Amino acid sequence: MFDFVFHNPTKIVFGRKQEETIGQEIKNAGYRKVLFVYGRNSIKRSGLFERITASLKKHDISYVEFGGVVSNPIISHTRKGVDLAKKEKVDAVLAVGGGSVLDESKAIAVGTLSDNDVWDFFIGKEVTQALPLFTVITLAATGSEMNGNAVVTNEETKQKYNISSLHVYPRVSILNPELTCTVPLDYSAFGAVDAIAHVIEGYFTRKEGAGLQDRLVESIIKTVIATNNVIMHEPTNYDARSEFMWTATLALNGLTTAGLKEYCFPNHMIEHSLSAIYNIAHGAGLAIIMPAWMKWYSNKKPARFERFADKIFGVQDAEAGINELEKWFSSIHAPTRLKDAHIPADKIDMIAENAASLAKLWGIDDVYSKEVIAEILHHAV
Repeated sequence: MFDFVFHNPTKIVFGRKQEETIGQEIKNAGYRKVLFVYGRNSIKRSGLFERITASLKKHDISYVEFGGVVSNPIISHTRKGVDLAKKEKVDAVLAVGGGSVLDESKAIAVGTLSDNDVWDFFIGKEVTQALPLFTVITLAATGSEMNGNAVVTNEETKQKYNISSLHVYPRVSILNPELTCTVPLDYSAFGAVDAIAHVIEGYFTRKEGAGLQDRLVESIIKTVIATNNVIMHEPTNYDARSEFMWTATLALNGLTTAGLKEYCFPNHMIEHSLSAIYNIAHGAGLAIIMPAWMKWYSNKKPARFERFADKIFGVQDAEAGINELEKWFSSIHAPTRLKDAHIPADKIDMIAENAASLAKLWGIDDVYSKEVIAEILHHAV
């Protein structure tokens, strides 16, 4: 293993009805007024909104509502949240929802303490402070509840960019698997794809070493597959939902990449263009990109792909392992081709050009030029 620093400051509160403790957690941390960020009205229809607000009132936490966060959160709505947080002089942010709500909440937390436009932080300005963030998650997928990452789309420029900072790690995240039992099966599937994508990036692109990390990644992938095979047939199975929920958190909380070196996230880089341009679910885009990228990349590290094929699917060659992963994506009804998401093949050059700008921002454009990205995308036709 290579030298590393692992620091994850997020407190996890896991289990049934734990969302009812959110007011106490915020009070214990010393905050008294929050911007309550959520998506559409599903949390009100389900009764979750009422339970959260009851907990806040019980502990004398005042709140300002800010709903309307969309899947693939957009910068224009984020700016409105920043303006509201500044106007109301909140001292913390409470995010209740899936990864999109958490991502936008993190951006609002950063923008509220700055005179800069919040988009500046997505195009290179360093994050030096943010309002404290508390979360109650309703969808297992992104790992945003225990990391310092956030992704927002600039809908005018079609750029889907990210920030990454220790300042936006949530102080407390509450995970009640019961809240995920009503998630539509397609989004449960997309969450599974997302969790797998988070761990395969480092697994395949890293410099050689860190066998423990390989075994962690393989365990996470196998658990994602096993639990989602159950969820697809028994959506309210608490045991499967709970095990998958924690697995998705572990997939991107820094644990699996501790001790790695020279790894990168090309699948996410390319997918960000698909969802920025076509507004498809992030996990759906990853289900298209991952097999295509693996087909392109596998001959560069054949031993890694042979290990993946053997450890995950019990097959003996790289191509068979990739095919098995693609078949599994199809079995949970995730798209695996551009056409499955109604993305025309004749738009590949345009998509590749968009992705190449993010590759440059991430410093991987020496490998992932526009031409290479287009080559990868052609594997998804």
